[in-house]
Formats: sequence, structure tokens, C-alpha cells
Amino acid sequence: MPRPRKCRKVCCLPKISEFVPACGIQPTAQAVVLTVDEYESIRLIDKEGFSQEECSAYMHVARTTVQQIYTSARKKLALVLVDGRPLRIEGGDYRLCDGQESACGCGGCRRHRCRPDTQQQEEEHAI
Repeated sequence: MPRPRKCRKVCCLPKISEFVPACGIQPTAQAVVLTVDEYESIRLIDKEGFSQEECSAYMHVARTTVQQIYTSARKKLALVLVDGRPLRIEGGDYRLCDGQESACGCGGCRRHRCRPDTQQQEEEHAI
């Protein structure tokens, strides 16, 4: 019996969840589905500059798991770019950040937890 899959921590859902090629789309082209956890791995590694190890610590999974998620996401993005297929971001095994983390790299966790009283304490701590 396989191990149950761990939920991967995700800071926030993408603002835009569907992308369609501007021209030349075939009406029969099947959309590529990128899961939310795959999206998060691309965001953290490629946009935020995390290493796979840092990404795994943030998402609360093993580095090898992040490597598998990231490889799958890159293959899907290649299909979208090379074949001009539509892209949808949905599903996956994830849980949203609850705002209790000290930092996530994108500012989301700090944004969730920074209230005026906490922000002042952080500024005093930094001085």
C-alpha cells in the first residue's frame, strides 16, 4: 500500500488561473492542467529564486518531492509553449498558508501576519 500524499504548503492561489494562446489556437486543443503545487514550485524556484532545498522546506515536503513536482511543471509548461496549448491551474495536493509562518519569500506570510502592533514590534526588533 503506497504512502498517503502529504499536502504541500502554498502561500496563495494564482491570481490568474487560465491562459490561452493569443492566436492560432485549435478549438480541439486540450488544455494542459498545472496543479497548484506545481505552480507554487515554479513560483518559488524560478520567480523568487529559491533553491530546491529552500522550496522543499517552505512547502514542507522532501527535496526529492519538490524535484519531481518541478520537473512535472516544466514539462507541462513546455507543452503549452511549444504546442500552443491552453493552460489551466487547478487541483493538486496542497494547503493554503495560514499566515503563521515567519516568512515565505513572496511576502504573503508577512502580509498575513503583519498587523499594526506586530509591524511595530518587527521594526523595533530590526533596529
